[in-house]
Amino acid sequence: MSSPYLRRRITNALAMVLSTLATLVGLAFLAWILWETLRQGISALDLKLFTKITAYGEDGGLANAMVGSLIINFIGIAIATPIGVLAGTWLAEYADRTKLGESIRFLNDILLSAPSIVMGLFVYTIIVLPTTVLTHGSTTFSGFAGGVALALIALPVIVRTTDEMLRLVPSTLREAALSLGVPQWKLTLQILIRAARSGIITGVLLALARISGETAPLLFTAFGNNYMAINPIEKMSSLPQIIYQYANDPGDSMHALAWAGAFVITMFVLLLSLASRLILSRTKVSHD
Repeated sequence: MSSPYLRRRITNALAMVLSTLATLVGLAFLAWILWETLRQGISALDLKLFTKITAYGEDGGLANAMVGSLIINFIGIAIATPIGVLAGTWLAEYADRTKLGESIRFLNDILLSAPSIVMGLFVYTIIVLPTTVLTHGSTTFSGFAGGVALALIALPVIVRTTDEMLRLVPSTLREAALSLGVPQWKLTLQILIRAARSGIITGVLLALARISGETAPLLFTAFGNNYMAINPIEKMSSLPQIIYQYANDPGDSMHALAWAGAFVITMFVLLLSLASRLILSRTKVSHD
């Protein structure tokens, strides 16, 4: 066996061994985290977790945090979805005609990796502080501000997914529709978006899973509330914020609530991931 060929074989084997070890180490830590969440969370599950509010010094649950998370996440995804789909559609169908397309894609990729705490500080500056001035010094944290912060996190995910899904639609479909005299707007809305609908829905679900566990933005915006609050202009509790708050508490009962909240969020994200995969698998089967 020649020396260069042997050297390539050894290098390839070494790279494979190191890659496998890195993968196993990463999976081991992931499995450890998941196991601890399941073990500690399941043991803390109780009916009162879903029926009582969280209150210090009392035997409470997480009902207000769950309701708050649902409201804040709904506000965030309701704001981000139409804007993200429209922006992604423009990038896929019209951006190539201008010089802005690549620049916007580059900025969107930067937003994808931006720290979530930056989004929280930004929303705190543009929403919380101005309304505080208008209310003569009364700090106006709110669920709506939290929803806006989460929308800024979900927006680049939806934009990128919509852009990629529409670009995957065969160009022959566009050419056939245009050759029949279909206007561009009708081609985009009634044909292209319908063809990429499952991929866009998957992107929305992934964005929802992405924002469901965010804590830092909510500390600067929704702030938290130990009581049930369904009005989005009031301070509002959320599961990530409650987990952070109770994990720092010295009491064992608060730690149990924190683990239970972590378990609920993990299961919610898992269900969203399974739903997105199910939608994609059904789409592939129908196309085949």
